[in-house]
Amino acid sequence: QVQLVESGGGLVQAGDSLRLSCAASGRTLLYAMGWFRQAPGKEREFVAGIRWNGRDTDYADSVKDRFTISRDNGENTVYLQMNSLQLEDTAVYFCAAGTTAALLGSHTARSWGQGTQVTVSS
Repeated sequence: QVQLVESGGGLVQAGDSLRLSCAASGRTLLYAMGWFRQAPGKEREFVAGIRWNGRDTDYADSVKDRFTISRDNGENTVYLQMNSLQLEDTAVYFCAAGTTAALLGSHTARSWGQGTQVTVSS
């Protein structure tokens, strides 16, 4: 069983940066980890994922070159550095864990955090 707790969300202005953290407990070392988001009235969508070794990553086209995912297996934590935030990035961001094939391949996850709100204002 994997437990995930996100933090770091907040209200920022367009163009600002924000870093989200996800503290994981349980057997996460060999899991791929990732971030998804859900905006009001929209379906949850994949944002970024990272393989257990930290070397392979995947990003949604909408966040490439602006967001960076990383993980610290010693601290059991995954991060999402978000730069040049845009109004369209406003959403609840969810941390996720799953197999590499599922998370980086089909963009699905086995475990979820409770979410953290990110609001970008003009």
